[in-house]
Amino acid sequence: MAAPQSPGSSSSRTASDTVTLGRALLWPAAAAGLGMLLIYNSIGSPADDKPPAPPAAAAPAAPAPASSPAAVVPKQAAPSPSLSPALPRSLPTRLKIPAIVVDAPFTPLSIGASGRLDAPPPNDRNLVGWFKDGVTPGERGAAIVAGHVDTMTGPAVFLQLRFLRPGSTVDITRADGTVASFKVDSVEKFSKAKFPDKRVYADTPDAQLRLITCGGTYNKKAKDYEDNVVVFAHLDSARKG
Repeated sequence: MAAPQSPGSSSSRTASDTVTLGRALLWPAAAAGLGMLLIYNSIGSPADDKPPAPPAAAAPAAPAPASSPAAVVPKQAAPSPSLSPALPRSLPTRLKIPAIVVDAPFTPLSIGASGRLDAPPPNDRNLVGWFKDGVTPGERGAAIVAGHVDTMTGPAVFLQLRFLRPGSTVDITRADGTVASFKVDSVEKFSKAKFPDKRVYADTPDAQLRLITCGGTYNKKAKDYEDNVVVFAHLDSARKG
């Protein structure tokens, strides 16, 4: 893979340049088994991006009226526990994240002969991949979706992934015609050298989603970003597309 070139460099890249992964990705053999690590090497110069415009501040909630000392509040029964929503298996076809203007098709990803997860094609900046041997988005478990932060041709689909905030919506259209709507729980950055495999890739009893890309400082010598950005989200609802 050719090193990123600064403007004016005489070096050139060819179509044979490929994306490699910095660490092997292993799928757990059991629910609490080994985790896996997904690390994309950058194949383009670090992009200079800016955060999306922040939403308007919400008005503070009005304080609840004080209750009368003489008022008697009836004791209410606790709600009965119910299973979190989940969907049957169906392949994902499109990803939409309104907050960072993402609208991209999916491609399946698998583990190659090297034991590493194949990356999405480097010649398509608006493409995301999902680990096809894991759960599909909406099924119980943690579905894995990955995308480039940049490519040799410029900024890519997950350039602004790190700017998502808790409560942001991630919609995934599936082959069965349903749209699985996820809510972001947290957005975190991890050093690739100390990536928390179990936390990111462990099986879950409910339907969850992990969005992963590169982040942090770009190491020109290693030709790779030093960190990974991971979005943790859970299935909030589903509807017909």
